[in-house]
Amino acid sequence: MLGSVEMRSVSPVFVGRADELEVLHDALARAAAGEPQALLLGGEAGVGKTRLVEEFATAACREGAVVVLGGCVEIGADGLPFAPFSTALRSLRRQLPDEVAAAADGQEAELARLLPELGEAPRRLDGRHDEEGTARLFELTARLLERVAANRTVVVGLEDLHWADASTRHLLAYLFRTLRTGRLVVVATYRADDIHRRHPLRPLLAELDRLRTVRRVELRRFNRAEVARQLAGILASEPDPAQVDEIFERSDGNAFFVEELAVAAHEGCCTGLTDSLRDLLLVRVEGLPEDAQRVARIVAEGGSTVEYGLLAAVARLPEDDLIEALRAAVGANILLAVPDGDGYRFRHSLVREAVSDDLLPGERSRLNRRYAEALEADPTLVPADGRATRLASYWYHAHDAAKALPAVLHASVEARGRHAHSEQLRLLERAMELWEAAPDAVRDGLRPADHTEVYPPCGCDPATMPLRYLDLMAEAAVAGRLCGERERALKITKRALHLLEEDGDPLRAAWFWVQRSLLVQGLARGDGWKELATAQELVRGLPPSEVHAEVLAMVAGWSMLHAPGPEALSDAQRAVEYARMVGAEDIELNARLTLGTLMVDAGDVEAGLAEMYAVTDQVEKRSLTAVVGRSHVNLPAALESVGRSREAIEVLRKGLELTRGMGLSESETLVWSNLSESLFPLGRWDEAAEAAVNAISGGQSAKPRAGGSLHLTNVELARGDVADAARHLADARAFYGTHDPQPQNDIPLAALTIGVAAAEGRLLDARAELRRALDAGFLPGMQRYAWPLLLAAVTAEADARGLPVADEGRAEVLSDTFEAVKKLTTGAPVWLAYERWVRAELRWAEGVLEPGTWSEVVAAFEPLERPYDLARVRYRLAEALLLSGAGQEVRDRVTELLRLAAAVADHLGARPLADSVARLAQRARLTLARVPERSALAPDDPVEALGLTSRERDVLRLVAVGRSNRQIAEELFISPKTASVHVSNILAKLGVSGRGEAAALAHRLRLFPPGEEEQTAAG
Repeated sequence: MLGSVEMRSVSPVFVGRADELEVLHDALARAAAGEPQALLLGGEAGVGKTRLVEEFATAACREGAVVVLGGCVEIGADGLPFAPFSTALRSLRRQLPDEVAAAADGQEAELARLLPELGEAPRRLDGRHDEEGTARLFELTARLLERVAANRTVVVGLEDLHWADASTRHLLAYLFRTLRTGRLVVVATYRADDIHRRHPLRPLLAELDRLRTVRRVELRRFNRAEVARQLAGILASEPDPAQVDEIFERSDGNAFFVEELAVAAHEGCCTGLTDSLRDLLLVRVEGLPEDAQRVARIVAEGGSTVEYGLLAAVARLPEDDLIEALRAAVGANILLAVPDGDGYRFRHSLVREAVSDDLLPGERSRLNRRYAEALEADPTLVPADGRATRLASYWYHAHDAAKALPAVLHASVEARGRHAHSEQLRLLERAMELWEAAPDAVRDGLRPADHTEVYPPCGCDPATMPLRYLDLMAEAAVAGRLCGERERALKITKRALHLLEEDGDPLRAAWFWVQRSLLVQGLARGDGWKELATAQELVRGLPPSEVHAEVLAMVAGWSMLHAPGPEALSDAQRAVEYARMVGAEDIELNARLTLGTLMVDAGDVEAGLAEMYAVTDQVEKRSLTAVVGRSHVNLPAALESVGRSREAIEVLRKGLELTRGMGLSESETLVWSNLSESLFPLGRWDEAAEAAVNAISGGQSAKPRAGGSLHLTNVELARGDVADAARHLADARAFYGTHDPQPQNDIPLAALTIGVAAAEGRLLDARAELRRALDAGFLPGMQRYAWPLLLAAVTAEADARGLPVADEGRAEVLSDTFEAVKKLTTGAPVWLAYERWVRAELRWAEGVLEPGTWSEVVAAFEPLERPYDLARVRYRLAEALLLSGAGQEVRDRVTELLRLAAAVADHLGARPLADSVARLAQRARLTLARVPERSALAPDDPVEALGLTSRERDVLRLVAVGRSNRQIAEELFISPKTASVHVSNILAKLGVSGRGEAAALAHRLRLFPPGEEEQTAAG
């Protein structure tokens, strides 16, 4: 099915391009098999990119694919935000209305930012920017395309990327990085000869080249034989060889110039009379009647496409004369009527550029003024989604500051509403450029059209006080931060603060210092504290305001991560109080999450968790996107900090459901990271590793990728995969960087560094890392990270007893560690158990292995759901018992302890522990054979007997009731690709050839109770 593919070539014969077509058709075949494809098609202007796309689109339609095309729109030098995507989605909705409606169900308002026909895009009334708004829009767009392409092949063609606005480029990059499922082909074209060193598309092309999933195709020029075939098609006869030689030499094999030269020769023009091919294009235009030439000049300045009504208003010709002029231009193949519309465009952009470049400066500004006046008089002449941008562009290029400034500001508000922050920033910078040139009366009449977060727009009533230059700078600073242009935003804040030195406005100055703090952190140039401290000092003593509340909330949040303690707790309490007083809900909810975390860190566990649960419940009930991510990351983190892992997982699973449903992809990856952390202590290591990989692969920023790498290191180290652990530990360290050290990152990094060093036999390196950690000290609330670090260090010392390298310096290390243990708090049963464990390891490192001490450690861990920890301390108790005596009763107890530890080690794949248990049993000549009757710790499970992991068991249960990979992925919160890998592993382990056989085997062996299957099927 083809949606209005526009044929713009005069050549009736498609020439050459066999290799390129083969690549495109291979992509189509792969997509039809369920593997999405991404291609970049580059070539110089006129080489035949559009014709190749047309040929491929026609062939794809013949094979039953749905084809939609969208082109980047140029208006002067301004690209319309998301123009190619909006056009393509509009075509997709026209061809598949029911499918698009089903795919967009529940997210119509957000997707309306790209496709207004879906509804009205939401707008926040409190002025706060949606920090994840752009990422959410991108994720929902990708999901829409994946869902529509789930059962049919869809080809999306995006043309003229060299004109693309920044938002379009960012969305395309996101799609190319994240598309994993669906029968989808995305082909994007660009003009290679336009991509100079500073062209904004150049970095994107370099980035996409690094993706293995993106194929790049470069179109070469035609050779002489291909030019001859093209000429034969155009002339409908074999061309004279001399003419072929001449046109081949003049065109240098450029397909478009071959066409133009052929037409010129056919019409009797002497191609040798023109000085350049550009002149040839103008000669053809100058051969038109005067009215047709005038219309061509008007269309050239109007943009890529000009609507008939707008053209008529600008041309000011009698309608009959205008139609005759258009007929002449279309007949000469200069202009084309746009399909499915009432507009006109040049057959090729090279012709439009030649005509536009030939305009005189005064002529250009006069035409732009006419366009602006016509559009201002009748806004319905152009589609609503591009109206504001086009009007702003026309007035700006008309050099009328009085008219351009209000129009540019209005366009910036619309760009913000579409999450097109790059375009918003460009428009605001243009407004700042126009500010001084605009008359005072115009500036005095401007009012804040929107609010910039909590920035006080004018200190008084916005309805009566005029917009100020500082207000523009505030909006531009936030737009720059949100679109990734942090350097530009930082320069804007610097200029603003310089202006505020003269004004003496502490509230506004504090707001700009907060922005600088965020920008400095985003640029990895510091931890942002200097800037926050300056803001805090500026608001000290001022009456409550949103700015004051935000400063306190951000200071408390910073302190929670860097320096928790009584002062941070006080700041959080005041932030909550101030936010309530001024009605700033987002600030209040975030401050309450910070407050709850600090209360838990301070030992007021139940009250702190209650505060956080109250916020989380409110967020879930009201679907508050601005807080949902943080609430479902911080609450589980607080639960994990007191050893309530199973409870944390429940919140995290809900967080995955919410963030995925809302399209909050970055928050989702943070939830995956925390989920990995909480699954590990429960012994669900396969799931923990899978969650860590999801955090790494799905994260766009460093934080979730660092956390995922850290937790994956933990699993690999425990399983004895030391080389992989070392590699992922280095990844985590690189992702975290050195610009913003935080104890919650640094201490786990140090603990795993000690673990890897000990596993590699580098005891002195492990000691050096411990020394750095002890010198830094442990702040309040850091016991959850400190106890594992101390345990790793003292276990390494205990295991190294007797080694020559360990003797020197051991006493000092143990003494310093013991001093740290005495100062460190417990605050929860799990850390009380860890304290006993660390003290017991310290004694063993000193040469004292007391069974009574280790019995107490085992007793402390038995009520806790931490199978790996319990297995490790059981192993230590077995060691102690063997050293204490060799009676049969002791040997029987040791055998049972080692058997239990071995069972856990085998189940988890913890090779170092399993090897240690086996060696100890061998030395003691103990047999750890399985007894016929399994204990509760090792149930007689037919699924386990087949060698399936716990996650493979879940997948097989869903396969048995007929679920597809996509359905399995959605139910288990994994990616479809991961589900496919699990299914393949299951088929291999069961020795069957397909899903049907696997399901039949599961039913035949009664692997799952009937009630359990029915519940799954209904679920």
